[in-house]
This record gives sequence, structure tokens and C-alpha cells, in this order.
Amino acid sequence: MTFSIIDAHIHLDHYEEKQLTELMRNVTSVEALISVSFNLVSSQKNKTMAQRFQKVKPAYGFHPEQDLPSESELSELLSWMELEKVNMVAIGEVGLPYYRRLEGNVTASEYGQYIELLEEFIKRASQWSKPIALHAVYDDAPIVCDLLEKHSVKNAHFHWFKGDDATLGRMAENGYHISITPDVLYEEEIQKIVSMFPLSQTMVETDGPWPFEGPFEGKMTNPLMMKESLYEISRIHRIPLEEVALTVLETTKRFYRL
Repeated sequence: MTFSIIDAHIHLDHYEEKQLTELMRNVTSVEALISVSFNLVSSQKNKTMAQRFQKVKPAYGFHPEQDLPSESELSELLSWMELEKVNMVAIGEVGLPYYRRLEGNVTASEYGQYIELLEEFIKRASQWSKPIALHAVYDDAPIVCDLLEKHSVKNAHFHWFKGDDATLGRMAENGYHISITPDVLYEEEIQKIVSMFPLSQTMVETDGPWPFEGPFEGKMTNPLMMKESLYEISRIHRIPLEEVALTVLETTKRFYRL
């Protein structure tokens, strides 16, 4: 069965040139790739990539799993984003540093600064009427929901979400979106999330070049893996694959205004 797909979250600027060439050559069934950014340099790379490949749709932001930016770095990034807001499909990837905090690399004071930083991006999502792509999992997610509600931001995409049932229900009720990675084929936690969340608010992604296990062990992460994800989502929801694929495609197009 042939159907179109969109990668709702990928880091194309992290692929080596040879990998990127191979990836782009093999994505004939992929309508678009939402390429998210880590910082200003990453954002500029994604802008260039979008000019190079029509299917690449760039999102600009500052990934939270790294040291906080200096005041000058943040000012430069936000000023650049202001100039480029017409050309970006979303703000992202932004969020909170769950994994750095888990490893003991973020102090309580620094965590507060990460929250303030995220709020700045959420404010801009509201001001610029842009979707926002979020890195917010487990106990970080309710804090992010608080900020989104505070600023009345509805177009929120929690990529590769992991968290408790109450937060998942809150996200669904607020109209937020999630995206499912290829690990849905072998991770019960992700399968449960799929079963609980509305299909109409669900997208698929790879988060490439992040590697996966199971049937994808040792393989370069590429958007075609999302077809396997859609098969699994179809199985979980007990809805025909063709219907699932079309629903997810249209959901992603609508969310990112493609």
C-alpha cells in the first residue's frame, strides 16, 4: 500500500552530508520534513537546507538539553527568529531539560532559568501565531502545560511524549498534539500512549538521526521508518491503515499549515 507521510520532527542538520543525500534521495513518498533546530547556528543550517530541498520545512529555537544561552546569544537568536518568522513553520525545538536534570547537570536555580527561557519562546509563539515544537516529558510536561495555558497557546506539539495518564488527558483536552516515534513497535510505554490519545491529534516522527532498536537496530534513522509506525498505530487503534495514514497526514498538514 502506498501512502504519503510527513516527518513531524527530525534534526536534518545533524546528518552527515552523505547520509543526508541518501535520505533525501529515498523520501519520494514523504511530503515534508519538519526540521527542528538546536540553536542559532543550527537554525541557520536548517534555513539553508530548506532553500536546498523543497520538502524541508524549518523550525527555529533552542534545544533545552544543553547549557543555557548567554544573554547575548539569546538576544541574537530571538532577533534572527524575528527576521525569519515568515519563513519558519514553527518555533522549536524548545522545552525543559529533563535528561540533563536527571543526570544531575542542572541546579534548581538553573532549572528556573530554563523555565523562563521556555516562557520567552511560548510568548513569541503567541505573538507570531506560530506552532511550537516541544521537548517536555514526564514531570516537566505539567509545567509546560501551565505555561501554554497561561499564554493561551493551543498549537503545541509535544514530540516523543512520555508521561503520566493525567497529563496526557490534560494535553488531549487542551487540543495539544503528540508525535509517535518508531519505538512504538517495541516500547509498551509508547503503545499505551497511542491507545489513550486521540488519533486526530497524533502525528508521526523519527527524531532522526537518533537511532532506534528492535527491527531498526543498526540502521540509519530515516523517514520511511514512519510507515512501520503507522502500521502499529493502526493495529493499536484497530482502524484500517489507509484511514490512519490519511488522518495523521491531514492532522500534520493542518497543525503545521502546510
